[in-house]
Amino acid sequence: MAERGELMFGATSIEYSVIRSRRRRKTIEITLDPSQGVLVAVPAAVSTRDAKSIVRKHARWIVRRSNEAILRPRRKELVTGAAASYLGRRARLVVQEGPVEEVTVTFDHWRLRVTVPWGLDGDQRHEEIGQGLARWYERRAQARLEDRVRYWSRKLRLRPSRILTRSQRQRWGSCSADGTIRFNWRIVMAEPAVMDYLVVHELLHLTIRNHSAKYWATVKQAMPDYKQRQARLRECGPFLSF
Repeated sequence: MAERGELMFGATSIEYSVIRSRRRRKTIEITLDPSQGVLVAVPAAVSTRDAKSIVRKHARWIVRRSNEAILRPRRKELVTGAAASYLGRRARLVVQEGPVEEVTVTFDHWRLRVTVPWGLDGDQRHEEIGQGLARWYERRAQARLEDRVRYWSRKLRLRPSRILTRSQRQRWGSCSADGTIRFNWRIVMAEPAVMDYLVVHELLHLTIRNHSAKYWATVKQAMPDYKQRQARLRECGPFLSF
């Protein structure tokens, strides 16, 4: 998930998203996206403070080439008709009020039906819908990831001690020394081929803890087209949100 930030350049506020990548060694890339705003791609080791310094260094160029929508992208409204991604496909939100104590979400023919307690409005309504959607996605992610880990565990003859889904700020997945694999639940928004790549990536860290040439050779042996799946994750990753 992208990390958000903001800074002032004179009287102009610049809102930006930091996208970290382990594959980047030194290069940075600033993209001015009409829908996502200012996107800053940096190596994984770059700190939040250093990322902000990068934006500050290029602030004049950003302001000169941007319009209001890019500098301050509007919050995505969680209302009927809005789109959300699920398994790489577009799902449509249908929001309604009902006699519920908290926001509930059901999935029906590529519609996410969101029921909101009576009387919620404004920022509270938006926040609680977001939390309700996050709970639904996390449950779906846990179930699907457990299924895919079982499948790939049999093929690779590797077994993690635990599988957890979390809202991780900067990682899609991680593998701990005790054999626990953690996944960012937002991966369930991506197509299944991308999810499988992430599962294989983390499972193989049970045997090789680093990203050495030997590790990537092992990944290629298990999944010959991993580079295409990896590239797809880099491409779609910044947009897996609501």
